[in-house]
Amino acid sequence: MRRISRITVAGAATASLALALAACGGTSTSSSSSSDAKDDKGLAIAYDVGGKGDQSFNDAAFAGLEQAKKEFKYETADIEPTDGETDADKQQRLESLAKQGYNPVVGIGYAYAAALKGAAAKYPDVTFGIVDDSTIEAKNVADLVFSEEQGSYLAGVAAAKSTKTNVVGFVGGVDVPLIHKFQAGFEQGVKDTNPKAKVISQYLTQTAEEGGFSSPDKGKTAAEGQIEKKADVVYAAAGLSGQGVIEAAAANKVWAIGVDSDQYAQEALAKYKDSILTSAMKDVAKAVYNLAKSVEDGKPETGIVRGDLKTGEVSLADSNPEFADDTDLQEAINTAKEKIISGDIKVKSS
Repeated sequence: MRRISRITVAGAATASLALALAACGGTSTSSSSSSDAKDDKGLAIAYDVGGKGDQSFNDAAFAGLEQAKKEFKYETADIEPTDGETDADKQQRLESLAKQGYNPVVGIGYAYAAALKGAAAKYPDVTFGIVDDSTIEAKNVADLVFSEEQGSYLAGVAAAKSTKTNVVGFVGGVDVPLIHKFQAGFEQGVKDTNPKAKVISQYLTQTAEEGGFSSPDKGKTAAEGQIEKKADVVYAAAGLSGQGVIEAAAANKVWAIGVDSDQYAQEALAKYKDSILTSAMKDVAKAVYNLAKSVEDGKPETGIVRGDLKTGEVSLADSNPEFADDTDLQEAINTAKEKIISGDIKVKSS
């Protein structure tokens, strides 16, 4: 059952809110035509930079929304970001969703922190969630975070076992603490597995506004530079920009390691899939869905909700048969995984 009663929005108010949403970014809504469909609204998500179609972070969130919509048979909404938007724009978007009756409302990415904090204070009866930020302390906010460094450590093991040149690369989208976790875990995994291996690390931009998470051309250029320096495995933690890294790897017949979603299985990347060794995944879909389910069950999640190797929400994809069937590689990865879970390996996050 739903935790709170829904707000009934009059026709004029609905039109007004729709205009407000249009000003803040594109939106799509969907409702079930089933006879047992609820008369209220459910999960809404506001995308991070790159938007839907990034084959990575945002698409994983959309998968969670689709699962909730199918199971709970309610109306959902997913909203695109706009170029050059401010925190005020983001807050208006979140507040518009809350005012329309959506619950929970989730900001996909740390960039929503300030906006979501303000919106949550204005709508205390609505549950809000934010992915990749743990700074908001409020009774109606769930901080959906992950131990990305753990999955990245395993990616480092995979890279170290797969390199023939003893040179591997890391491409980070934006030089921020979140992406430092990916870099730190990856470098540690490489060095612990093959001390002779060299890691070339590079960030595309200093800020998200410069396109670090949304520019495949920047990712491609960075990867090409690392490949010229003999890197034969390149790991990207760069959102949509990672597609350029994968393209460069395929063109140069070296390995790419994807991120967030299983990029080997992504239709838009199908022509490059034979060059995608694995992906360091974090189950954003599950985190988003679980938050929606908690609200549906009347026991909304709040506070820090962390996914890691132990919970299964951080992992390596094994869709590529060449990766999955490599016994020596799988043994090394499983050994490292067990040691991380037991605490024998402490993975650095910076």
